[in-house]
Amino acid sequence: MRTKAVLKAIADDTRLNLVKLLLKHSYCVGALARRLGLTEAAVSQHLKVLREVGLLHGEKRGYFRHYEVNREKLRMLAAELQELAAVQREAGPSEEGGCRLQKQGRGATHKSQKEWVQEACCACHGVRAKRKESERDEHHKCEES
Repeated sequence: MRTKAVLKAIADDTRLNLVKLLLKHSYCVGALARRLGLTEAAVSQHLKVLREVGLLHGEKRGYFRHYEVNREKLRMLAAELQELAAVQREAGPSEEGGCRLQKQGRGATHKSQKEWVQEACCACHGVRAKRKESERDEHHKCEES
């Protein structure tokens, strides 16, 4: 599943409202437009985005196409979010008795939680951390050395 694309599609308030409506009942474009106070063209464009990520499917009924939510796709998204929420936080130096970077033999020597946070933050950006002399508070700037 393309989780990022699905999340991006439902991040829009109108599309999220469309999904909520379609979870309760199947509607055609005209009915959705009336319920949301939008033009049919606008609703069609939103439906297109939701169909492209696989959240909706349409069924032709007479002259109209009625849309329904692909509940299995929604369940898969919910399961992925549950897995994400279950990720355990790694222990910091105060929790594990020392700096993780130092234990890995990277030569980092930190004396405080503040310095460990600075190193960890800058490691994410792929640059070496250097504390500017003018910065003595808890915030820092990463810069290449």
